[in-house]
Amino acid sequence: MDNAKRPSSELTLAGQVTPEHLQPAAQQSFQEGWFKKLRGGFLLVIGYMLSPLCWWNDLFFNLPIAYFFGYICSWLSPDLLLPCSIVGYWLSNIAGILLMQVGAVDVFSKEPAERNLKKELLTGVVSSTAYTLVILALIQFKILDAPVLFPGG
Repeated sequence: MDNAKRPSSELTLAGQVTPEHLQPAAQQSFQEGWFKKLRGGFLLVIGYMLSPLCWWNDLFFNLPIAYFFGYICSWLSPDLLLPCSIVGYWLSNIAGILLMQVGAVDVFSKEPAERNLKKELLTGVVSSTAYTLVILALIQFKILDAPVLFPGG
């Protein structure tokens, strides 16, 4: 008779989920969510600092990065300093936009999604190039004044 009661009690115990069993999983999920949001916020801020959306960042971030990139390239040929500095500036802006995209996805997404790095990179390159072309058009049509970098030429 004891054997007949035993399986039914085991079944009821197996079907029950106690809060003690759920707590570690919920706590781990909560910690992963906050870590993801914190990481995304950090990437969003760093990306904003490097992106062309921040108007004051060039003096402190982008121009030193661009000059360092041009300086490294000038070891190959001294004539590469200015062109590689321009490329370094453009790359730092692209990196900023990409970091902002990755950070925004981490901060604002509710559920984990698969990332398409190729698509994100293409979006960053296209948006940075479009931004650069708009600025060049504004300078060309004299809507914006460009500073004179090399006077007397």
